[in-house]
Amino acid sequence: MRPLSAVTLIILGSCFAITFSLTAVIIVVLVLGDEYPRLQGEFDPLLRSMSVFLGMTVISAVSFYGLAKNQVWRYWGQAAMWGGLFATGYYFWP
Repeated sequence: MRPLSAVTLIILGSCFAITFSLTAVIIVVLVLGDEYPRLQGEFDPLLRSMSVFLGMTVISAVSFYGLAKNQVWRYWGQAAMWGGLFATGYYFWP
């Protein structure tokens, strides 16, 4: 495996883990939301964060596929992944 593929796979795995965790938290908020009104205020930010990381997971997966299959567009996929990574960082930067 080439180094760029390994880095892309690490980013893909991290984005997938964050997406999975946020989805689990959203399920907990949906189940307990009626009993704990403070959780209702957290639902929209959780949904936005999950959407951002779901998008990053899809972009990273497509980018990794392009690298693994040596597609012609693989560097465009990498550019999209790195752009998405920087945009995600900018979105969450305080």
